[in-house]
Amino acid sequence: FHIPSNISFEEAAALPLAAMTSVVGLYDRLRLPQPWSPEVSRDEVTDIPLLIYGASSAVGFYGLQFALRTNMHPLICVAGSAKEYVRGFIDESKGDVVVDYRDGPETTVEGIKKALKGRELKYALNAVSLPESLDNIAEVLSTDGGHVTLVLGHPKKGLKEGQKYSVTMVGDVHNDHRDLGYVYFRYIARGLAEGWFKPQRVEVVPGGLGGVRKALEDLKKGRASGVKYVMRIEETEGLVKGDR
Repeated sequence: FHIPSNISFEEAAALPLAAMTSVVGLYDRLRLPQPWSPEVSRDEVTDIPLLIYGASSAVGFYGLQFALRTNMHPLICVAGSAKEYVRGFIDESKGDVVVDYRDGPETTVEGIKKALKGRELKYALNAVSLPESLDNIAEVLSTDGGHVTLVLGHPKKGLKEGQKYSVTMVGDVHNDHRDLGYVYFRYIARGLAEGWFKPQRVEVVPGGLGGVRKALEDLKKGRASGVKYVMRIEETEGLVKGDR
């Protein structure tokens, strides 16, 4: 996609894989309304709940922005240490909430149910895709065709009868869903230029490829909440111009 002048190369580098994964999840797997033709006008509340589990992750963060563009509300966003960052994007006047999963499974489930206010939850994007996240989703997802899509596949243990399950694969935009990728990469470029689509926060790790070890260690220790690590290859020690 074209990188507009208001977006750095580092911001753009961390965007395509996660953003397009959210596109496949929302608009192919869950079959949500396309953002340029929302169910109702953008001045109204759609009353179509969407659960985004892992809303501060890269996939969840971009999924959140697309859902806002589609005018899906209430958005029920499950996040942890970066929950305040997520809160800055939602519209609480339309029922959007952030639920902190660190409060434990029971409190998480109750927080989601409270936000639903008796509505059925038909759609869920699981951007974390750990077994415990699927267990919590199963407690709130409609048993009358509720659909959860995951970015990582694993046995659907815990889902109840009547609940649908799918796995989101970004590689689909290079195969059967090339048209979807073609359209959305251009839509993303427009959104970046116009300002309604934001890149995830990035942190440049010094040392080029020499910084990979530190980045992986920080990821393992949970220090990368709501941020993407980016390495500049040209900063790699020992790299000479002819190697590029």
